[in-house]
Amino acid sequence: MAACDVFVLGGGPAGSTIAALLAERGWRVVVAEKERHPRFHIGESLLPLNLPLFERLGVGEQIARIGMRKHGAQFVSPQHEKPVTFDFAHAWDKSHPWAYQVRRSEFDEILFRHCVARGAQGLEGCRVSGVEFQADGVRVEARLDDGAPRHWHARFFVDASGRDTFLANRLGLKQRNPKHSSAALYGHFTGATRLPGREAGNITVFWFEHGWFWFIPLLDGTTSVGAVCWPHYLKSRKTDPTTFLLQTIEQCPPLAERLRDAKLVAPATATGNYSYQCSRMRGERYLLLGDAFGFVDPVFSSGVMLAMNSAFQGADALDAWLRNPAAAAAPFRRFERSVRHGLAQFSWFIYRMTSPAMRRLLMGPRNTLRMEEAVLSLLAGDLFRGTPIYRSLRLFKLTYYLLSLADLRSNMAAWRRRHRLIRDVAEEPDTGVRA
Repeated sequence: MAACDVFVLGGGPAGSTIAALLAERGWRVVVAEKERHPRFHIGESLLPLNLPLFERLGVGEQIARIGMRKHGAQFVSPQHEKPVTFDFAHAWDKSHPWAYQVRRSEFDEILFRHCVARGAQGLEGCRVSGVEFQADGVRVEARLDDGAPRHWHARFFVDASGRDTFLANRLGLKQRNPKHSSAALYGHFTGATRLPGREAGNITVFWFEHGWFWFIPLLDGTTSVGAVCWPHYLKSRKTDPTTFLLQTIEQCPPLAERLRDAKLVAPATATGNYSYQCSRMRGERYLLLGDAFGFVDPVFSSGVMLAMNSAFQGADALDAWLRNPAAAAAPFRRFERSVRHGLAQFSWFIYRMTSPAMRRLLMGPRNTLRMEEAVLSLLAGDLFRGTPIYRSLRLFKLTYYLLSLADLRSNMAAWRRRHRLIRDVAEEPDTGVRA
């Protein structure tokens, strides 16, 4: 049985980041990925505050070579004549005016190879089958894709398995999100019409009757397009996912026009309900990072940012524990507060995205009392550096509640429909991922 200080499950952004940071500090780290890089993944849109994390990690130049610059986000609403673009250059802190769109297969591989270069032992095609927490450590059982069994004895276990939620499933920690419910249908296209000039790399969000679409341009000319909708709509399909995606696109004329001459390069993929959160984030010898702890909705492209930020915070806490477990309580509390804070800030907006009041505010932005700058900072992921945006964010939320009261009938109708759909999903079994 091999020995290590930390066993990391998952070679995505969260797992590879914490593995690199701990290996740099001299700890024996094993990171196991069930697939082999490069492997397909959605979540291609990054945020401006990802860039300082890349620099701190030492991969900034590599990410720049594969990324398409994204200067902002465009929103298109069927209730409004003109689209609205939020430009990151107008955020509270103007020093991070752009982000990247990336192919996740390339992006994740860069992070994985980097953690190995920093000293972690990286295993691909390694599927963990069991984990047992003991008084003196953690026993991990796995099998390589050639059939060979492997065993480790680790001091600590980090679950960065993403939406597989490996440890949460085994410990009974995973819970449906009682405030949100979403499913997705997506594919990659060539020949899609992009925005002109500087905005060519911007993400576009299209609202439609059953949810919203993402339109993410990539550097190689491919465009990622997906529909995030209520699970009951996805369950209504009576055909294959590719046909259903194309039929769903036709329900959004502005998007259909952008894809008029485009071709789908591979069959579409559909997922079941993927809005959840775990009841605990850490235990005696384990930690849940990124999507292994919780996932709400990708509308603000927050997934990679929150995952990597949690890895930086988690690495500091875990380093303290490895040196002296008795002194690690405060670092772990800071880690947990930071993760929950980031999720909560994005979630407040996500839960209200379908309300008329929120749509009215986003489609008619005003910088009264710096509210637009504060919202742009949130959209940029600037939640963890002490940028003084929270007074203006509170004023934005107050404005939202006042607008909701001013048009109480429409907003209450949207609220009732949303909660009915969430309740209906909660009464059904979780079907997970399906092709």
